[in-house]
Amino acid sequence: MFDVGDFVVFGSDGVCQVESIGPLDIDGISKDKLYYTLAPVGKNGNGRIYAPVDGKRVTIRRVINRAEADSLIDEMKSIEKLIITDEKKREERYKQVIQNCDLREVIQLIKEIHARKEMRDAIGKKLTALDERYFGIAENCLYSELSLPLKMEKSQIRDYISSRCEKDR
Repeated sequence: MFDVGDFVVFGSDGVCQVESIGPLDIDGISKDKLYYTLAPVGKNGNGRIYAPVDGKRVTIRRVINRAEADSLIDEMKSIEKLIITDEKKREERYKQVIQNCDLREVIQLIKEIHARKEMRDAIGKKLTALDERYFGIAENCLYSELSLPLKMEKSQIRDYISSRCEKDR
């Protein structure tokens, strides 16, 4: 169970802060069931997410800490790209990766789409709208989460990762 004030990753909604824990005061909702009230981070403070404490449908986990973030960045070069053999199931697989909230899988997704971009650029084609959309979602997931333990703005994360990877060469 999480505590008020904790930062969590909630499915495809990304990083959120736990605002409260308790029953919801909404007609038709059981007062016996506990919910997390989650405030999405970086979304102008608008909207709240109500997630059952015992919910199983959507992945919810604690945001990684500084040591885990540094370790993940050090590991990035060795993480292989996502392998998708069935083009018809590409979007379904992309969605699955985002919903799983596993940062290694998110990195695999980013690497897969980056490789597709390079391949398409080489033949004079643009990246597909699907790939562009999920590349943005994946980068946002990764950078949003890394920005908390690294105590940096999300906009600085890409350069930070690049500089760390360059040092390893």
